Amino acid sequence: MHRKTVRHYDLPNHAHELTFSTYDRLPLLLGPGIPEIVLAAISRITEREMAGIIAFVLMPEHLHLLLVPAVRDGSTTPVASVLSAVKRPSSFRIKQLLTTSQPKLCDDLTVRERPGKTAFRFWQEGGGYDRNLTSRDAVHSSIEYIHMNPVRRGLCDRPSAWLWSSWRQWHEHTTHLPEWMPSVSRGLL
Repeated sequence: MHRKTVRHYDLPNHAHELTFSTYDRLPLLLGPGIPEIVLAAISRITEREMAGIIAFVLMPEHLHLLLVPAVRDGSTTPVASVLSAVKRPSSFRIKQLLTTSQPKLCDDLTVRERPGKTAFRFWQEGGGYDRNLTSRDAVHSSIEYIHMNPVRRGLCDRPSAWLWSSWRQWHEHTTHLPEWMPSVSRGLL
């Protein structure tokens, strides 16, 4: 089986527009309790000083995340490490949630890797889509694209109506965020 690989260019101070999907692009991300788990994992990458978040949106089967990896001692946090820091803990917690709340779905997401070895798959394997953004205009266009994604898909009529995005932080200057909601860093632009 051939796995598609994504080349990440981990250059200092580049914004990265990341898109990654659920297993088989199943519409799993908006299930009960799941958005909070995924967004809390994204929040932890900022708490661990791995990256600053510029914008995000959760869609039913994928998410868009615009971030700037942290630079320490002259080296940039690899995008692959940031992805792992979101995917692994969220997958673990989602499996725990589904084991009790939706055991059939949990079983459906457990795949046979080889004889005698199974694995829970919430996320599609691989690095997803990664695009480096180096200009202020490209970053602003990406923010607009990310926030309009639910509207383009017909999931809501305006970006402010979509709960699972950073739109409010950009346009309403929300000061009180739920503990699991990632806080955007406007100063990264």
